[in-house]
Amino acid sequence: MRDFAAELEDRKQSGLYRTRRLISGPQQPELVSDGVPLLCFCSNDYLGLASHPDIIRAATDAMPYTGLGGAASHLICGHHQGHHQLEVRLAEFTRRSSALFFSTGYMANMGVISALAGRGDTIFSDRLNHASIIDGCILSRARVRRYPHGDMDTLADMLATTGGHKLVVTDGVFSMDGDIAPLKELAALCRAHDALLVVDDAHGVGVVGPQGRGTVAESGLSEEDVPVLIGTLGKAVGTSGAFVAGPALLMDYLVQKARTYIYTTAMPPALALATCTSLDLIERQDCRRSHLQSLIRDFRRQASLLGYELMPSRTPIQPIMIGDNWTALALSHALEQKGLMVTAIRPPTVPEGESRLRVTFSAAHSKADLETLLTALADCRHLLKGSSAEAV
Repeated sequence: MRDFAAELEDRKQSGLYRTRRLISGPQQPELVSDGVPLLCFCSNDYLGLASHPDIIRAATDAMPYTGLGGAASHLICGHHQGHHQLEVRLAEFTRRSSALFFSTGYMANMGVISALAGRGDTIFSDRLNHASIIDGCILSRARVRRYPHGDMDTLADMLATTGGHKLVVTDGVFSMDGDIAPLKELAALCRAHDALLVVDDAHGVGVVGPQGRGTVAESGLSEEDVPVLIGTLGKAVGTSGAFVAGPALLMDYLVQKARTYIYTTAMPPALALATCTSLDLIERQDCRRSHLQSLIRDFRRQASLLGYELMPSRTPIQPIMIGDNWTALALSHALEQKGLMVTAIRPPTVPEGESRLRVTFSAAHSKADLETLLTALADCRHLLKGSSAEAV
């Protein structure tokens, strides 16, 4: 029998053991973690909408006539008018013909990729794509060719030497590095080589582009350029679930073929209606994105002056590169002792030797919150032995 206990001990000895925190109260910058108040810089609630009173009110107002549970799958009796209203709203928000409401981003990627490619087909996947994309590729049983991160020359060579049905899939914003995919170049390559382009914009929707419409909109690309757009609702949108948007024909195809859509209970319809309210707020409140960008610019400037190594990101995801697992854990622990929650990210989530602190910002953070973080980082530089930060 496999020695599970030994595997767990190995993870502990290598600094890769993971634990869960018990959070109480609403999701906001000031969290209570295991009974201790902490200022959080590791949430994906980029616009600070997860506890917005208008969204909470929309959910509670809907429940008397929608009930709570979804009760059945969308193809049985679970496709509620609230779900339909959200799908219409998502299509409008993303400037696409149609949309489908999925239960999670993971399920959306798994279902879409495995439906659109299969045996005999080829999927081209960026090497830093999210785990849900990787697993969707495996589930499809298609041939998978991974290209180096953002390397369009290598991808062009791969596409040129591969026949048959081709699907290219990429994150819009890469979740661990915070950089944005070269979408214009990807779209051009897919047009030239008759490949279907799928973009998972989980970390871009709400934050990037005009009125928060995401990286595809920011790049000026249409539904024809990017036929399949995937997004999550549990990050900047502040609710839960995910969506896929694109041509009505493809959405109909996914209803027939995407197993993670067909064989799961529909999400609570009240949540769908609350998400419509959130999309209204995202469209109207450019001030949230402006404040968020101001926080990001100030952090990058000041953290660089402190000697910390940052990734080239203009998104709310601001990784501090450390390298060693134990040093990343030590820095995260030291910040927690100062009342800050900043998660250490280690392999296999990131490559070996690239452990980091993944700092994420929210529009709900204040300038004072940022100063608290920067002061703590200044006090903790001594933990980075032999690094440039130590020498500053």
